[in-house]
Amino acid sequence: MISPIVSVSRTGPAPGTPSLVDALENGAVLMFPDLDFPLSAFEQRFVERPFADGKAKNVNIRGAAATLRGAAGTPEEQEALRQVLIRYRAFAEALIAEHLPAYAGKVTLAGTSYRPFDVDRRKLSWRRDDTRLHVDAFPSNPIGEKRILRIFRNINPNGQPRHWRVGEDFSAMAEKFLPRLPGYSPLSARMLALLKITKARRSEYDHLMLHLHDALKQDMTYQETAPQADVHFAPEQTWVTFSDLVMHGAMGGRYMLEQTGYLAVADQARPERSPQRLLAKALGRPLR
Repeated sequence: MISPIVSVSRTGPAPGTPSLVDALENGAVLMFPDLDFPLSAFEQRFVERPFADGKAKNVNIRGAAATLRGAAGTPEEQEALRQVLIRYRAFAEALIAEHLPAYAGKVTLAGTSYRPFDVDRRKLSWRRDDTRLHVDAFPSNPIGEKRILRIFRNINPNGQPRHWRVGEDFSAMAEKFLPRLPGYSPLSARMLALLKITKARRSEYDHLMLHLHDALKQDMTYQETAPQADVHFAPEQTWVTFSDLVMHGAMGGRYMLEQTGYLAVADQARPERSPQRLLAKALGRPLR
């Protein structure tokens, strides 16, 4: 089964649709077509040309201080862009509170980003090529018993959609790829943490997800023949998904806002639907 797209209007999901939390935890992408996030006349400049220094693929804020990184422009423009991102972080928090109340107060918001560039189609290494179907995993930032919840919004002013591909069910994918992954070494995980290569010790889950991410991107036969579907998110649409569960590839589009959040597996409505528990079930034992 390919990850479904569930449209949610201001009045809620269509009759007969599972609860939004159920849909998310089962691998859906929630799409909100009519949530307001206006830009002022001054802020419109941020969708007319990129206000980024070009050293990274996005501009972001992190932490309580909301320090802006990767931006370009005058001090006044950079402060205005910082305020847009602070406002988007509040927008994402309000979306969770209203539409996913079971998660309210349980999601820790991390980086908030402004992504003005089109999808990078240069000859990148296969590992960095985000047009290929993948699940999210962070090499230097192990997350252990946490989920990756992401909230995106297309702010393109010229009608250009954000083009994604979505792939098959996580368990179906894992069944194909788990047998070919290298084994986990607790000693190696401890050494990486001691050497500050990782911010914390990689769990077996982190190890498996990193290798799944790489194995998926490296396998061009799978990329071309696996069950998948094209999805286009129009300007002013917002979409939400667990990016560690939903296989996705970013194919095109420029000018987007994104909020990353972390949710503890224990705070899910049904923890057994997390990739942590799905991988353990596939292996027939608890993960280390």
